[in-house]
Amino acid sequence: MVSRQALYDGWTLRAAPGAQVPVGIAGRAVPATVPGCVHTDLLDAGLIEDPYLDDNELALAWIGRTDWSYQTTFVHRPGDDERVDLVCAGLDAVATLTLNGVEVGRTENMHRGYRFDVRSLLRDGDNDLVVAFDSAYRYAEAQQERLGDRPNAYPEPFHFIRKMACNFGWDWGPTLVTAGIWQEIGLHAWSTARLATVRPLVTMDGRDGRVEVHVEIERTSDLPLTVRAAVAGSRTEVIVPAGQRTAVLTLTVREPTLWWPRGYGEQARHPIEVTVLGPDDDTLDVWSHQVGFRKVRLDTTPDEHGTPFALSVNDVPVFVRGVNWIPDDVFPTRITRDRLAERFDQAVEANINLLRVWGGGRYESADFYDLADERGLLVQQDFLFACAAYPEEEPFATEVAAEAAEQVTRLAPYPSLVLWTGNNENIWGWHDWDWQQALAGRTWGRGYYLDVLPRIVRELDPTRPYWPGSPWSGTEAIHPNDPAHGTTHIWDVWNTDDYTRYREYVPRFVAEFGYQAPPAYATVRRALSDEPLAHDSPGMAHHQKAADGDDKLQRGLDAHLPAPADFDDWHYLTQLNQARAIQLGVEHFRSHRDVCAGTIVWQLNDCWPVTSWSAVDGDGRRKPLWYSLRHAYADRLLTVQPRAGGLALVAVNESGTPWRPSASVTRVTLAGEPRAKTTMQLAVPAYSAVTLALPAELARPEEARRELLVAEAGQSAERALWFFAEDRDMDWPAAAWDATVEPFDGGQRVRVTARSVLRDLTLFADRLDPAASVDEALVTLLPGESTTFTVRADGSLDPAALTARPVLRCVNDL
Repeated sequence: MVSRQALYDGWTLRAAPGAQVPVGIAGRAVPATVPGCVHTDLLDAGLIEDPYLDDNELALAWIGRTDWSYQTTFVHRPGDDERVDLVCAGLDAVATLTLNGVEVGRTENMHRGYRFDVRSLLRDGDNDLVVAFDSAYRYAEAQQERLGDRPNAYPEPFHFIRKMACNFGWDWGPTLVTAGIWQEIGLHAWSTARLATVRPLVTMDGRDGRVEVHVEIERTSDLPLTVRAAVAGSRTEVIVPAGQRTAVLTLTVREPTLWWPRGYGEQARHPIEVTVLGPDDDTLDVWSHQVGFRKVRLDTTPDEHGTPFALSVNDVPVFVRGVNWIPDDVFPTRITRDRLAERFDQAVEANINLLRVWGGGRYESADFYDLADERGLLVQQDFLFACAAYPEEEPFATEVAAEAAEQVTRLAPYPSLVLWTGNNENIWGWHDWDWQQALAGRTWGRGYYLDVLPRIVRELDPTRPYWPGSPWSGTEAIHPNDPAHGTTHIWDVWNTDDYTRYREYVPRFVAEFGYQAPPAYATVRRALSDEPLAHDSPGMAHHQKAADGDDKLQRGLDAHLPAPADFDDWHYLTQLNQARAIQLGVEHFRSHRDVCAGTIVWQLNDCWPVTSWSAVDGDGRRKPLWYSLRHAYADRLLTVQPRAGGLALVAVNESGTPWRPSASVTRVTLAGEPRAKTTMQLAVPAYSAVTLALPAELARPEEARRELLVAEAGQSAERALWFFAEDRDMDWPAAAWDATVEPFDGGQRVRVTARSVLRDLTLFADRLDPAASVDEALVTLLPGESTTFTVRADGSLDPAALTARPVLRCVNDL
């Protein structure tokens, strides 16, 4: 059997000499944690300030321009094994490995693993291992100079190194260029043969499951071998003749329980085990995993609307209610399984069914995919290219192919993975971002997206669809970001246009759209020492990475909301405007589900405390956007939409059973007085939407500034509201309410009864206790109506503070 010895202990870290290295770090051996990285080791040693606080990031730029070496001494006792391999699952990124003074190998890619035969170099007793990392900047800039520059979205050379691009900064991320042993490292000792790769391809043949297990074997001898495979009660084996290094085993499982996305069925998984045995039937190596039986199809057959992009699982069309996912921390080894589980639970609770792993980050961890399988969250995985023209010359051509083959093989068992995407915005960039003249004929990545990557997916995992880019129209003959064809990104909203422009689009599939807001107040206060806080105070300004971000936030406020009087107003209103923008977009797109097959909001999460497009901030706190997403992505949605010169009620049903509620739509004054009403019986089939025009007496107010529509369908869906004027123009009465606070084990319930209309009432409990959370937000009440906020906190919060500004807020308290 293969024996494994982890090499996690006794590591130290040193900076190579250089004028940029601070006194106190130069020449010093720093205790190192493996897996880990330079920044976290220096932080743990108290040698640098937290890069996430204030503008500390700026003082740490030297780290990415420094060479670093990790060193350890470990004990090894030689055995009878014919091979002993040094196995490195992830080195970040340009490394030279030396064992007992002898160079073992070099690496140039964060996104793949490496294996080196070191048996002849190992000593009985102490062994010295050094992993020396070259500066990522020096490597990338040397490649840039050698190959000629290529355009990108940021003035950093991230496209000239196979490394997490967002380490070099993004419009939501800090520039913290890492180095280190970021995944497992150890010795694997073995004889005769081992399983080099196991690639189970799971398909359905009618009601029966089929698993085609592709095995690659590494050998030290040419003896005949036996490979056995077992899954869900089905077993088979093959003889691998002497000298042969591959085998395919096919297993049929009669009518297996299927794996479904959340909301469509259960997430059944089945253990699979593959064993290689020697001539004496002795077990040499074992590989085990879990697989799920399901069928994935992507419909891109042209129709009267253009080119669809419609995902089906087990022959059931799935309207994608998705979010984009970025690395949850700049430093990946701080992302634990528990942290991922919390983030996934936040996604599930917001009615999300798909995570798109964006191409400027990483191929996610085994924990990530296992949790997605477990919770029924579909995953779209980008290959790691984003917002840049990438060179196709060596060494990148070889590295990209090796990286892609490794990751397609590694992720093949996970049923949650349903789509590979070639890149993020690079084909669009070539068309629209003035790249062509700057490139002057140089390569930019087209060969990867349209040849290398689709060929690798086709050869290694034809069970999953591949799409060349996000966005991508389906053909080079049509503009890559044409909303009528394939996938589209909508960024004129936010960058130049108001969010009501979403209603001008009826796209086939929206893979990115978003709107910014600051993080939760407690997150801001933890990260910044600004006194006083202001939207443009030094820390806030440093933690706003988007070009003209504050101006764009202000433009959005000016278009919709009253002017803020102070930071507390600004913070509440910008978070509110973000929530409203995305809710408007999602509800509009869902109301056109006969044409549009999905939306993927930018973005679920953050990697540090920052003003960004996220629904969950860098400290894991839910912004108001999260609550509006939960509403807009509900299985059953009522929404009032403009249609053909009037208004319509749209009922969307993403459940597997028909929805037949009695619905009412009432035009009322801000005082709650009804002026017109209609009642209708809805009949919405499963996975469908129904649109009903509203009578003119409902759609045309007598006093636009003093009226709204209220659409209700009992307890089967949250009610929908339509206002005839922007908040800035409404004749809002002064906010008035009565509130009571009742303690319970683990928190308090805050019951608010409206004496006036209360628009988007929200309780920000984190202002009183950073650990506090609230179950609801953005509640609009008419006079006489009540709502209860459930606040969970470690201790009791002051009832007076819980029910007063700035903790309890609404639009008309300004």
